[in-house]
Amino acid sequence: MIVAPPDPVVLAGLATTRPGPAGASLLRAGLHARRLLLLKTLLVRVQRHRETVAPAVLRGFEAGWLLLERAERARPDVVRAVLDYPTTGAWLAAALTEPLGPGLDRHLAHLELLAVTAALRAGVEVDLVVDTPGGVLPLPGVGRVESGGAGRLRIDARSRAVRIGGGDGTGSRAVLRRRANGPARTLTGSGPGWRGLRALPGGATRLEDLDPYRLPPDMGIPARAAADHADTDHAGWADRWTAARRLLRGTDRERAIEVGRSVDAVVPLVPRGTRAIGATLSAAPGAVLMTPSAGAADMAETLVHELHHSKLATLHELVPLHRPHPPGRAAPTYRVGWRTDARPVAGVLQGVYAHLALADLWHRAARGSRAPGLPERWRVRSAQRFDHVHDQVVEALAILLESDELTNEGREFARQMRKHLASLSSGRRALA
Repeated sequence: MIVAPPDPVVLAGLATTRPGPAGASLLRAGLHARRLLLLKTLLVRVQRHRETVAPAVLRGFEAGWLLLERAERARPDVVRAVLDYPTTGAWLAAALTEPLGPGLDRHLAHLELLAVTAALRAGVEVDLVVDTPGGVLPLPGVGRVESGGAGRLRIDARSRAVRIGGGDGTGSRAVLRRRANGPARTLTGSGPGWRGLRALPGGATRLEDLDPYRLPPDMGIPARAAADHADTDHAGWADRWTAARRLLRGTDRERAIEVGRSVDAVVPLVPRGTRAIGATLSAAPGAVLMTPSAGAADMAETLVHELHHSKLATLHELVPLHRPHPPGRAAPTYRVGWRTDARPVAGVLQGVYAHLALADLWHRAARGSRAPGLPERWRVRSAQRFDHVHDQVVEALAILLESDELTNEGREFARQMRKHLASLSSGRRALA
């Protein structure tokens, strides 16, 4: 997908897992290019099979496309933010893999809601009536309106106030206020049925417990469930987020900044058992799915670990690091220290990258033992965990470097990871 060969220096920097402006810029550009490509692919699919799409859905899809174009002419930065939001990627993945029929029609109807969201944030005038399947009107990255059973809602946005009510123009259910200037990242709302996303303290990261695409059905074994907005302890999540960011800032300020800028959404999962769980979706970089953490250290580690799964997934779309396995043949699998099951080379690469990031974090925490405000137990825990994971990453890197499944870029990426781990290993005895 990438047009020009990547700068080897930038790739080497990404391989170390250390935050850097050049790497972040490459990944942001790659993510957006990927979203535009997938959106265009969906448009082509609809055009080729338009006779199979329900007429009302097709009209809404085409109206949404035109509205999205209007919003982009007014505020291209806002449209980019909407398209790059994690759940937009999950929606595109679902729509592009759904067979033709009613299921695809339901996904296609979501484009109009994305376009409405972009238009409202961009300050564009909107006056239209939209269907609300299930009695819910989602505005991705902003919130949702619960229609109270109404099958259609009218959106009237011809000023700074946006009124959302019954399809006949009566019975206003929600009022949104939008900024005339500024970044327009959020809309504030009130009124019956309005549910707005909460921003986590100190930045623009949302606690995403509203979007219908925040968690695919049947994810995980056993299947995981996304926490409902009404059942989410928003204050508790805010407290844990603040404590985790404070711990990261005291340990590694650059990583704390990267987490704040790169994690667009934290998706609460329903707990199952006592162990904290974190996950990411390759189609939705920037979203971290997790159960409530046991403490600041658990959450900080989960954020760093899962963010690096997202970073590597985005990079692999830009610069393939391993080759696809030939169809019809079982892919080789390998044993790694942090899993009980054997993993394909893609899983080994993902695991190495995420654990190298943690090793880097723990190394800094252990060496910065006397930093003001950092608890001693964090230093001790970090030293122990670095020592535990170090040999596991060494062994998994050997698997990667001996494999013929990596591309040339992937092999060099693995070499740079090994080089960075070696730089951390030089002071290993001093961490105890």
